[in-house]
Amino acid sequence: MKIVFAGGGTAGHINPALAVAGYVKSRQPDTEILYIGNKGGMEERLVAQAGYDFKAISIQGFSRKLTPAGIKTNIVTVKKAVTASREAKKILAEFQPDICVGTGGYVSGPVIRTAAKMGIPTIIHEQNAFPGVTTKMLSKHVDRVMLAVPSAREYLKKGCAFVDTGNPVRGEILTADREAARRELGLDSRPVILSFGGSLGARIINESLAEIITRSANDGRYQHIHAYGQYGKWFPELLKEKGVDLKKAANLDIREYINNMPTCLAAADLVIARSGAITLSEIQAQGKPSILIPSPNVAENHQYHNAMALAKNNAAVVIEESELTPEKLTAEIDKLASDSKRLAEFAKNAKAMAITDAAKRIYSVIVEVLSMAKVRKNKA
Repeated sequence: MKIVFAGGGTAGHINPALAVAGYVKSRQPDTEILYIGNKGGMEERLVAQAGYDFKAISIQGFSRKLTPAGIKTNIVTVKKAVTASREAKKILAEFQPDICVGTGGYVSGPVIRTAAKMGIPTIIHEQNAFPGVTTKMLSKHVDRVMLAVPSAREYLKKGCAFVDTGNPVRGEILTADREAARRELGLDSRPVILSFGGSLGARIINESLAEIITRSANDGRYQHIHAYGQYGKWFPELLKEKGVDLKKAANLDIREYINNMPTCLAAADLVIARSGAITLSEIQAQGKPSILIPSPNVAENHQYHNAMALAKNNAAVVIEESELTPEKLTAEIDKLASDSKRLAEFAKNAKAMAITDAAKRIYSVIVEVLSMAKVRKNKA
């Protein structure tokens, strides 16, 4: 079997493809896998690290700003889209895949669209509760539309062939144990709060958490694991200005990035985070109560829709960034952390939403679509 994966721009589009690729290889080791992504994009590095072949096309997204600069960008984007389709056609003709799998981001558009025109079986995977432009555009042309969140179908045309698969989650997330994780991290029986704003960090989340972290340094009420991100290197200095000595506050673990997320997530009693699709899938897989602060700076406000999918299932509290203040966040944390019944209910409901065999489900869709394509070919 020969498979092309296409997707990129963010880890949320790349990691699901790599997770499925890994599962396919575990089931059919002789499978040939090619990843097509954007030249110079994050996917070029991550795919190489995963050990798969990579081919690049040149593509960029549209600007939503109707300024002279935005219009100029969009003219270049249109030209690149045409060129990217030609590049994709050449790569596909050379590799001759049995099926193409798109996992989102504008780079998957020309690849999957071209593959469909060439008669190659195609499927796409949408990670978010609110489908992106690429998914909406491709949904009419592919053999299957795989959804991480069932409610996403409300925003797509009803004639599409939908399959609910969930988002692939790292195996370490699924197997991490709470008590073992707390022992490994040297944590005691006090509530553990895990907070982060993504690998780059989010200024408003850092600023809003500074108050309660400072309070905990003084009263020891909570244990905190907080990642301030690449652009939040000023955060330790802010805590210092507030009188916090991180070397003496044993209940505080303040760092730039969380490299051992499966362990930290398993240890947590409450998670405070953005609402990217993969983050929420991992929160659900571990069955963790959460306070979600959707980023408003994402395409079509999809993080808000992701967060509300949990809130509607009584699995999380959502605070929109426009309403976020240190006082409000502190009050919400105290309210949740002191209500063991509500925490348990949130945990139960989050766990009930989890799909822990997403990679297996997607693999089944690949096999099914290939089987149907073979039948069609034999009849022809």
